[in-house]
Order: sequence, then C-alpha cells, then structure tokens
Amino acid sequence: MWRPSPSLVDVTTPPTSDVDLFADDVLIDPYPTYAALRELGPVVHLPANDVYALTRYDTVRTALGDWESFSSAHGVGFNPMVNEALAGTSLASDPPDHTALRAALTENLSPRALRGLKGQIDAKADALVATLVESGSFEAIDSIARALPLEIVADLVGFTGEVRGHMLAWGKAANQVIGPLNQRTAESFPIAGQLYGWCSTVTKGDLAEGSIGRGIFEAEERGAIPPGSAGPIIHQYLAAGVENTVSAIGNIIALFAAHPEQLALVRKDPTLAPAAFNEVLRFWSPINAWGRETTKDVDIDGVVIPARARVAVLLGSGNRDPRHYDNPDEFKVERNPVDHLALGYGVHGCAGQGLARLEAHAVIDSLARRVERLVVGPEVRIPHNVTRSIDSLPVLEVVPA
Repeated sequence: MWRPSPSLVDVTTPPTSDVDLFADDVLIDPYPTYAALRELGPVVHLPANDVYALTRYDTVRTALGDWESFSSAHGVGFNPMVNEALAGTSLASDPPDHTALRAALTENLSPRALRGLKGQIDAKADALVATLVESGSFEAIDSIARALPLEIVADLVGFTGEVRGHMLAWGKAANQVIGPLNQRTAESFPIAGQLYGWCSTVTKGDLAEGSIGRGIFEAEERGAIPPGSAGPIIHQYLAAGVENTVSAIGNIIALFAAHPEQLALVRKDPTLAPAAFNEVLRFWSPINAWGRETTKDVDIDGVVIPARARVAVLLGSGNRDPRHYDNPDEFKVERNPVDHLALGYGVHGCAGQGLARLEAHAVIDSLARRVERLVVGPEVRIPHNVTRSIDSLPVLEVVPA
C-alpha cells in the first residue's frame, strides 16, 4: 500500500541487504538476487550501493508513474558526474521542463511518424536474416543484433562519415557511465565524453538532409525547444536507440534458440510477434536498474524511503515478480505481458520504444518464417552497469523452416 504521509507511530526502516547490485556476478545473472530481494520486501536498503532498491512489480510501476515523488530532475544515474552531464535533457528532467524536451524527442517517433518506416525496416531485417540463414552459421550479435539497429538509427538521425563508426562504442559507454563510480564507469567516461563532446558541437549541417537530427535543430530554431537542446536530444537518440535495442534483439535470438517450441508458435501464428517481443522484454529486461531521487519521505507498506535518497528501480526484478505474473521464470510467447516494465512507464517511458518494436517485430517475423531451429554455442555476457546484453552468440547451425 502506498502512503503519501507516514505517521511516526507505524513507520519502520526498510530491510537491509549486503548485496552489491553492480557486482560482476549479479550483473551477469541478476535474477537469483532479485528473487532474494523481493522476499525481503518491496523496498530494500543496499548500503553497498547507497541506494534503496524497489523490488516488486507494483512498487516499481507506481514509482515510475509518480515523478513528483520519484524524481529524475537530479539525474537517473548512480554517480554525480553522469547526473551533472545529463542535466537539461529529457532523461534528467521532470515536467514542466521535461514536456517540451520530450515532445521534440518523440515528434519523429510517434506511431504515425514511424508508419512510413515499417516497410523499409521489414525489408532490411528480412534481407539480413535471409543472407545469414543461407550461410548456415554466423555470429548472431554482430550480424543481426548490432548490425540492424546501427544502420537504422544512423540513417534515421542522419549520422554521416566517421560518426557512424563510433556509434556502438559511444552508445555502450553512455549507458555504462550511468552506474556507480566503479572501474567500468571510470573506463567508459572518456569514451562517453567523446559522445558528449560531439553532441555539444554538432550542427544541422553535420547531419543528412531530411533526417530526424536536422528536424531537431529546426525545432530549436523555431523556439519549440530551448536554445542548446538539440545536441543533448541527439545524444539520447544515440545513447538509448542503439545499445538497448542491440540487447533486446540479441535476447530474441538466444531465447528462440533455447526455446524452439516458442518460435514454432510464432511460425504457426505470425500475429504473435508483438506478444513474443513483450515476453522477451519481460523475461530478460535490457536494463537492470534505473535511478531516481525521492523528493520527500515516501512510505511504502509501512517503511520509509527518506527524502533526497537515491533509488534503484529494478525493472527486471519487477518483471519476474510472481505476485504479478504466473510462473514468471518461464518464457512463454503467448503470455503477451503488455504491462511489462522493461521500457519504463509514465512520463519517462522509453521514447524510442516504437522504433525498437518495429525492428524487433521485423526480426521475429523473419526468423519465424525462415527458421525452424537455431543451434547455438555458449552465449558470452560481459558485466555492464546498466544494460544486460549478450556480447557474442555463435549460431552453429540453422535448420531452415
């Protein structure tokens, strides 16, 4: 139960755990840790990270929808440097400032705006999958999961020249530095700094004619967004539009390889593609934890998170909460969890989810039509502070449909 103003009589402190959310083993497979934290309570204090973790579905969803209590205005990261760097972006702002920035970010990402891209994305994905199926074996992450989003985002935003070659490294680093000040963050800040630097100097003329990127600069010129906002918005397109989609598409391939009977269900009924992607997102959330800051003392089920505390919103934990989903540790495409938390919720829900869905649905549709079974080698995961993704996945054999 959510209580706006706790009384002094019944307030207790949250349970505490010595878990480090950003330890290598937790980042590689967080789900056993999430299960243990959920059993402790909906809110768990983690001194190792100096955060209050939100663990259960209802708590996570309510917090995401309550920007007035769980604010993004002081940043969504887990270190002060990244929060300062993100200041003034729609990612690190709340209404009313957030409203205009978000509108500029999403103007070209609405269902209506994206409708014209569907055929193009479907064709690119199918050509890619067809070529790889014909080859008989391939490296799935480089060949599909990275290749497709990189090309689509680069063309959409209008990246040209050598910038296209930096996109993957910049996107990965931009997400990595959202974590605490650990070694991964320290090693990634110089690379993320290259992205910040480029976005602070990019001009309309650096971007391709007719691109979304140019449109953002034009919005700035006509006063629709504050002066100097175009570069940070373009930063968000690259930082969020590549790495998380790479993760999601890699997860699609790995999960269908591990569960050929689920791929068979989509092959039998192609209209299941959107439901299958929702289940992929629920089962393996691309983002482990996202930050918020409380604006006041917040009482959740009789325990209080103090004002100005850093909160870790555990999206993946909420998505595996058995209080909300039956048999949550099973991957079932017919579940269609349309209310999953992987893409956020409320005013800060993922702005680019429409584009990500187009890409993912195209990959699922093509795999279902062309592939009966994928025989894969071991997946390799490298710890990442925020994004949980597969670094490499060899496809050893393709059994065509």
